[in-house]
Amino acid sequence: MKRVNLLGGASVSIWAMMVAGAAAAQTVQSSPSQETTAETQAAPEDEAGNQIVVIGSRVANRTVSDSPVPIDVISSSALQASGTGELNKTLNQLVPSFNFPQPSIADGSDVTRPATLRGLNPDQTLVLLNGKRRHVSALLNINGTVGRGAAAVDMNMIPALAIERIEVLRDGASSQYGSDAIAGVINVQLKTADSGGRAQVSYGKYVTTLDGVSDFDGLVGGQPALDATDSRYLQANSSGERKARDGAYTTFGVNVGLPIGDGGFFNFTGEYRDRNFTNRQGYDLRPNYVRPTTTTFDPREATFNRLDFRYGDAKTEDFNFLINTGLPLGSAEFYAFATYGHRDGLSAANFRQQSAATNRDFSVLTPATTPTNGNFVGLTPDGYLPKIQSNIDDMSATSGIRAEIAGFKGDFSLGFGRNELNYRTEDSVNVSFGPQSQRSFDAGGLAFSQILANADLSRQFDAGLAGPLSFAFGGEYRHEIYQIRPGDPQSYQTGPLFQATRTTTAGNCTALGGSFPTGAGATGLCTFPGRAAAAGAQGFGGLPASARTNVDRDSFAGYVEFDADLFTGLTATAAGRYEHYSDFGDTVNGKLALRYEFVEGFAIRGSVSNGFRAPSLHQQFFTTTSTNFLAGVPVDVSTVPVSSPVARALGSQPLDPEKSFNLSGGVTLNPFRGFNVTVDYFRIKIKDRIVLSENLGAAGVGTAAQNTAVQAVLAGNGFSNVGAARFFINGLDTTTQGVDAVATYRADLGGLGAWNFSAAYNYTQNKIDERLNNLGSLAQIPSLVLFGRVEGIRFERGQPRTKVVLATDTKIAGVGLSARTTRYGSVISPETTAPLGANAASLTALGPDDQVLRPKWITDFSLSYELQGVQLTLGVDNAFDVYPDRRPFGLRPTSVGGSYPATYQFLPYSGFSPFGFNGRFLYARAAINF
Repeated sequence: MKRVNLLGGASVSIWAMMVAGAAAAQTVQSSPSQETTAETQAAPEDEAGNQIVVIGSRVANRTVSDSPVPIDVISSSALQASGTGELNKTLNQLVPSFNFPQPSIADGSDVTRPATLRGLNPDQTLVLLNGKRRHVSALLNINGTVGRGAAAVDMNMIPALAIERIEVLRDGASSQYGSDAIAGVINVQLKTADSGGRAQVSYGKYVTTLDGVSDFDGLVGGQPALDATDSRYLQANSSGERKARDGAYTTFGVNVGLPIGDGGFFNFTGEYRDRNFTNRQGYDLRPNYVRPTTTTFDPREATFNRLDFRYGDAKTEDFNFLINTGLPLGSAEFYAFATYGHRDGLSAANFRQQSAATNRDFSVLTPATTPTNGNFVGLTPDGYLPKIQSNIDDMSATSGIRAEIAGFKGDFSLGFGRNELNYRTEDSVNVSFGPQSQRSFDAGGLAFSQILANADLSRQFDAGLAGPLSFAFGGEYRHEIYQIRPGDPQSYQTGPLFQATRTTTAGNCTALGGSFPTGAGATGLCTFPGRAAAAGAQGFGGLPASARTNVDRDSFAGYVEFDADLFTGLTATAAGRYEHYSDFGDTVNGKLALRYEFVEGFAIRGSVSNGFRAPSLHQQFFTTTSTNFLAGVPVDVSTVPVSSPVARALGSQPLDPEKSFNLSGGVTLNPFRGFNVTVDYFRIKIKDRIVLSENLGAAGVGTAAQNTAVQAVLAGNGFSNVGAARFFINGLDTTTQGVDAVATYRADLGGLGAWNFSAAYNYTQNKIDERLNNLGSLAQIPSLVLFGRVEGIRFERGQPRTKVVLATDTKIAGVGLSARTTRYGSVISPETTAPLGANAASLTALGPDDQVLRPKWITDFSLSYELQGVQLTLGVDNAFDVYPDRRPFGLRPTSVGGSYPATYQFLPYSGFSPFGFNGRFLYARAAINF
């Protein structure tokens, strides 16, 4: 990835040149910038609704309560009160429309977890840092989690100690800020203090009892025997429910403000986080070892450690650093901010049992020998748990000058951002290389880089209205680069212990060492049952050489915005934006927002806008391939770019941008001092949503007849070695609608302290209006769909439709108390088993293994004491140790028939749980303010 590294060096040079340019600007006469004004005049935290914000409008001094669109403001103290210090987890606790599920055994998504706003995908929310677009992660979520098919900003790379506040704009804003701002905008404002600071250390761990998960007290009689009810498992003794004490979490952080020059500031934050893994699996009661005979078991079954998986949080270690600085240069101001983050993550794949084919040493067999229990030799003595190591480097640097030009307040900036993810697969094996396989693999890497240049100018005019007419215009240039680096050859290659079935003569088959059946049932094929080893590193196969990618694109944008009080009580904001992308063309978007205050303390507001989201480079060019085997033949199961020959053979089309239409309306109430209520309705219609197709081919997810027909199309186009492929499509038209309601009240109770109360509610419904089943060359295949039942249910019901947050806090004579309880609504966790009976082909009916997770309340408490700048805090998150509903396991009800998936017995909770499944977390924190 030399090109990106060179760009990183170029960014440092650019930053240095801008510093020099700032010195030349000292003679420019200017007033403080909008951002500086907002920062210095921000209202105290105790005056809810009076905080000045910089998103939603480019007018200086716009407050939350005056805004024509809904905005949440999260203070630095609220962020620092979190037990874990992870920004996404904190926002999930505080913002009702924010969702942060915590999947496990999902490859890179275990370490860089996606979050959503208003039920939309992570890439439909724009994230800003100090008002500037933040670069996204290199990771593309392609597993079956919330946020599938999207690349998100890794907000956990921003240390909470560096943040002054977070502004969450809950309204479409593509016309103001560009692509991605369909669900809204999250703006992270950094601290600008030029003195003092804070240093803190915290430690916590999970102390929990797994709800519905039995503790293991040995096999019945001390010897292995199959369970008479479900012969997939061994009989076991249990004693109560399993307890866990794990996930130790340690953080060290410091924030320091220093003065520089005359009136400048230099604010530095450093943070270290170390999180140990959690494991919420149940005891795996499946027989692990090869059975010597049909009536006996390996005696090691009695002593085998049946906590063989890791199901929970990955182990991570983070180092994050952030600098924010500003320096007056005469009447101008130079500013800069930079971040660097490094994360080492270690997650686990599925355990490979000792008796599994993925642990068999095929080198001890001749090619014609059929594998049996009798000739089994393991590559490892007890099986193995492959680990996925994710090493992430994230960096950014932005610098700019604010100055007055011809009466306009100007802001000119240049920035660079980069996220690089490199994978290693550890404690694994490529079975097709047998004993000669590596055990540790470089599995390849991904990188995304962004260069951003902005010019923003604004001015107020006296237009004879109730207030000044604010006019703003500007432009943006963005250059994006996306790269894929292949892994070690052994991480993806097929080794010598696999030989493909072939058509040949009996004599030639014998010469090759194969088996050529004759007589009744003969196929005329030469097979190699002793050479059927799986290819690629187990757990996480490396990115193949064919995946090597280096692509880029440019975008140019210009915008105008008007804001004014048209007459007393009526505020209007109008904005328009033109944007050109080098890879898909032009788009024009607009927005109108109004707020009318009938009487003091009562107002209505609303907005209408259209928006867009350009298909990301990840979605256009991500590619990877793994090798599977069908009837002894190796086939590629691939995620391919839409422009690839394989995708073209399957009818792919160039991706179009998503197009949205946003409508919102609400009321704000401030009937008396300290009490504020806002209620807002929103409706977001999106056309041409970009989603990942189903796997199409012989190894696809369709019926046998459909898979055969698709394979015939592939073979007819010269791709007989492709077992299945998937690619991104403009696959859906959707509607997302709901209600946000927030109420806050501050009561001064004298000797009992000042109390803050808040209640927030969100209702969000996602609905698929139409599946755009553009089959192209596959149109002749009956009932084939490109976006199937499981993904449809995940899309519509994989996130809670309702969320309620109730909170209170106070401080009395140095003692601080806080309490918060959050109700997460019901979600559905879909599985691949099709619905039964007449609903077998339904795209909306639930299957027998789909699980409806009931609503749950999660309650957090903290107690702090502060004396002479020293603060001690004790807290508990999920105080009542609440878990999502346990998965059913064993035999299904008689009326349904069959059995639940075997993994449900020992992987007891769904990754769709909106609050995770780790249980109670206890923590302590010590901080010094100076």
